Amino acid sequence: MEISADLGRCVGAGQCVLVDPEAFDQNDQDGTVIVLRPHPRSTLEIARATEAVNVCPGRTLSLRD
Repeated sequence: MEISADLGRCVGAGQCVLVDPEAFDQNDQDGTVIVLRPHPRSTLEIARATEAVNVCPGRTLSLRD
């Protein structure tokens, strides 16, 4: 699995960081997402990544096999 982010769509809401602060952060200058863990491996990591994708208001994040 891999998480990718389309920074052009990011609105800086930080919902992904709230879901999983170990996998996501925000850029200090503009608030855009920083993916800290692009390859979730455990069941919990994948579940959190999926939730982050689903709650992202800008539909910035995607998760693919």
